[in-house]
Amino acid sequence: MESEMFNALVVEKDEESGKTSAAVKGISDADLPEGNVTVAVEYSTVNYKDGLCIGPGGGLVRSYPHVPGIDFAGTVEASEDDRYKSGDKVVLTGWRVGEVHWGGHGQKARVNADWLVPLPNGLDTRQAMAVGTAGFTAMLAVMALEDHGIKDGPVLVTGAAGGVGSVATAILANLGHEVAGVTGRPETADYLKSLGATQIVAREEINETTKRPLEAETWDGCVDAVGGEMLARVLGQMKYGASVAAVGLAGGAGLPATVIPFLLRGVNLLGIDSVMQPYENRLRAWERIAKDLPMDKLEAMIQPATLGDLPKLGADILKGQVKGRVVVDVNA
Repeated sequence: MESEMFNALVVEKDEESGKTSAAVKGISDADLPEGNVTVAVEYSTVNYKDGLCIGPGGGLVRSYPHVPGIDFAGTVEASEDDRYKSGDKVVLTGWRVGEVHWGGHGQKARVNADWLVPLPNGLDTRQAMAVGTAGFTAMLAVMALEDHGIKDGPVLVTGAAGGVGSVATAILANLGHEVAGVTGRPETADYLKSLGATQIVAREEINETTKRPLEAETWDGCVDAVGGEMLARVLGQMKYGASVAAVGLAGGAGLPATVIPFLLRGVNLLGIDSVMQPYENRLRAWERIAKDLPMDKLEAMIQPATLGDLPKLGADILKGQVKGRVVVDVNA
């Protein structure tokens, strides 16, 4: 079969200087990495990891040239696996796509069939990427809180205006929980309220509390998308037996906390990893997303983009300047 050309954001590295650069280029499907399913990509997203890959340091990329994009949704073009046939709608998150394997910032992708999930009823490919890895992670966090008996009181969401936080806020509110959204940007208050947050908490209110290991019991659950100092402060504010689903490292990988919240209040710290989830968990999460995430709230989160916008957006997301979900129409 004759090779076809398509457009992709290609990150390349200058061997002499070690610097990387990203630009939209035409490449051949013969250049695609190994895999048994070829997908005509329709939409992808921009996440924090994408920013690291696109940025001048190259971040998480193992080899060059490289096509970033840690998730995508589209239509199967060719398949050597009986589970998928031409024309099937699919979604992919995780499996280090966009880091060690070419990802979704191109009009075609070739991957292992095991990494895909059928697009659930009730979602189209654009909506699936409005959810993307961030929203998928948010649903995993909500499911983890439910599995550990989340109570009916207020639930805290840190980094609430970001991708994970936005979707977590909308899902929790839709499920009937009182949601308090933490943000360092006062201008996002109306946005968070539109997603269902009933309380807006300034980031300084959390970080500038006393550094005692225990404070007043305030929250019945928490989705923490920040980590670091923020997570340490939140642990001491949880009610007895409450759980914190931790999903992010934007505030650092360190945890300057003590064991006292765990010993004296029975707080549960639940680590959420969206990368290599078993198929059953991924399918369950996507089906819950289609059921429990209100589509009108999803539309309010979307910031549309094209492949040509990605170099700037990659830098913006590293600076914390991106609100909601960036949805990339790779064919625009």
